[in-house]
Amino acid sequence: MSEGKIRRPRAETPKGFRDYFGAEVTERKAMLDAIAAVYHRYGFDPLETSAVETVEALGKFLPDVDRPNEGVFAWQDEDKDWLALRYDLTAPLARVAAQYRNDLPSPYRRYAMGPVWRNEKPGPGRFRQFYQCDADTVGSGSVAADAEICAMLSDIFESLGLAGVYVIKVNNRKVLNGVMEVAGLSGDDKEAERGIVLRAIDKIDRLGEEGVRALLGAGRKDESGDFTKGAGLSDEQAEVVIGFTTAKRETGAATIARLRELVGNSAIGAEGVTELESIAALLQAQGYGSDRIQLDPGVVRGLGYYTGPVFEAELTFQITDEKGRPRNFGSVAGGGRYDGLVKRFTGQDVPATGISIGVDRLLAALRAKGRAGGATEGPVVVTVMDRDRMADYMAMVGALRQAGIRAEVYLGNPKNFGNQLKYADKRGSPVAVIQGGNEKAAGTVILKDLVLGAKIAESATLEEWKDRPAQVEVPEADLVAAVQRMLAK
Repeated sequence: MSEGKIRRPRAETPKGFRDYFGAEVTERKAMLDAIAAVYHRYGFDPLETSAVETVEALGKFLPDVDRPNEGVFAWQDEDKDWLALRYDLTAPLARVAAQYRNDLPSPYRRYAMGPVWRNEKPGPGRFRQFYQCDADTVGSGSVAADAEICAMLSDIFESLGLAGVYVIKVNNRKVLNGVMEVAGLSGDDKEAERGIVLRAIDKIDRLGEEGVRALLGAGRKDESGDFTKGAGLSDEQAEVVIGFTTAKRETGAATIARLRELVGNSAIGAEGVTELESIAALLQAQGYGSDRIQLDPGVVRGLGYYTGPVFEAELTFQITDEKGRPRNFGSVAGGGRYDGLVKRFTGQDVPATGISIGVDRLLAALRAKGRAGGATEGPVVVTVMDRDRMADYMAMVGALRQAGIRAEVYLGNPKNFGNQLKYADKRGSPVAVIQGGNEKAAGTVILKDLVLGAKIAESATLEEWKDRPAQVEVPEADLVAAVQRMLAK
């Protein structure tokens, strides 16, 4: 580098991260506010935890048990303690429930919204920082708490304008454990096989029955030639598992009956079926039918800490993928019961159940359905015709703001008036306020309707122009009322 040459940093976001601008932030906030209103209606309280947790607190709930720093952004502090950016919002809740157990009500119902960080390889639509939106009940072992989570999630979709295009699927890990027992896969020595079986079942929608059957057996080679080792089950064992994944029937009662057959004499399996039956009855009593919430044995949820009912929320409308093929939008939320989470801190069993909504995916779904993504209206711009009269312009913008109108004074170089209107256009401004020396002397202001002006330039007839001109001159005393009328149109 030559002497005197300054090395400047690259102006770019780190790999796997992105920036969010005005409209995106506004849309997300509006969606989260709507979700929070439902949580609040159900009696849940907001909670904000630190973005940083100890790696020890995150513990086994990281992706890799043997490498505790894998998957997180971790570092050692001055005391040599390992800290990490939070991986999700559930592990921090477990820590809070243990730390403040003598102060919090029991059950404790909380919701949380915020960014989480994962030190994983980024890809298309996959970022290292993203938003989550959770609601959990800690301290209740009743399946009524699980049913309530499902009802609340249904209400959220309804409030967001997604009625008729979603389904919430409910299963129970105890039922799956019972099926594993019948298939001869219980016991500590079968943990690896159970893990492969869980992951295989979780892919039933994508791989189909034959793909899952291959993963339950010797393994599966995908289209690219990559081979995934299977669980090594016998044909008889695989048949039991496949029977579980295809146990869904036309009605909830028929599905329950089929599951009772599959779990046989397994006590844990029978307990899970009974819990599912209770959840279905509780939801039916509140008017949530199978058009919104269904029992579905194909839902297992991949994480190992689920201990009972599990939920998956899917949007059922079609979109086009990268290759132009139609497909259902798919999953936007998931959760379940995780009774062992808080026990790591206290040594005592503390039942818990909850849901996590994928904020970015749900927002993308709202845009796809036209429920978000519309143009965000910018502020009214008060232009500057005479820089020595800045106080007059500030008085105008102050009056507009006092009336609740979003407004700003142009603070760039006022020399070129055309640049001021270009700025207003770039801001998406609906109205520009103009007052030169002549207007000041006459006690008037000019209001330029920028939205209508653009439309007139495109297609309006002369009659439409006369009906609502794009520019009007009004008494300065009527500024606020005239702007309000123009915005209302």
